[in-house]
Amino acid sequence: MLTQLLNFFYPRSCISCGNVLFHHEHFFCLHCLHNLPETRYHEFTRSPLSLLLWGRVLVENTGAFLFYKKGNQVQKILHHLKYKGVKEIGFFLGNMYGIQLSQHEKWKTVDLIIPIPLHKKKEKKRGYNQSEWIAKGLSAGMQIPYNTDLLIRSEFTETQTKKNRFHRWQNVKEVFQLTNPEVLKNKHVLICDDVLTTGATLEAAIQKLAVVDDIKISVVTLATAQ
Repeated sequence: MLTQLLNFFYPRSCISCGNVLFHHEHFFCLHCLHNLPETRYHEFTRSPLSLLLWGRVLVENTGAFLFYKKGNQVQKILHHLKYKGVKEIGFFLGNMYGIQLSQHEKWKTVDLIIPIPLHKKKEKKRGYNQSEWIAKGLSAGMQIPYNTDLLIRSEFTETQTKKNRFHRWQNVKEVFQLTNPEVLKNKHVLICDDVLTTGATLEAAIQKLAVVDDIKISVVTLATAQ
């Protein structure tokens, strides 16, 4: 009863279209939820994300849940996730994607999920790490643990938004550190992040992890540029 009263006076709205949500809907109305621009890249033998990282780092599998472009509904989703404090949407969509990934054999060998870390200063300012919430969702959907302590961001960097590919790489190439690489030996690790554009941040993280003996690395993001 209390929830119904709150929804009457403070109606929840769809993040994508703005329509009022019914009590059984979460974050999206059913129409928008069923029309999310999914990439299906996780089903590809070699996705465009693999080609983006080709010759830079070695990865097993790549995937991205949604297509992102300026002005589309995914841009709104990312904005709410990163800047509006709606961290739970990362879990919601991560869980959806994790369930999809778990249905394909090549993703079933993943042992551990590691989100791209934020520097403690930036995480404190934002209040959370959006990639960690995506990792939590993936973990629930895939039934695989996640860890936020093994890969850390040791240097604070300025925003990547207006940088080109080279300058993004220069900005992040030495920012990550491994705290206990022995734990990752012979493991298949899934790195996750919110969005992939040039791949510079993921490349830097993968290169740091790749020094571990017999490690396998796969990558997923919530969104990628279309």
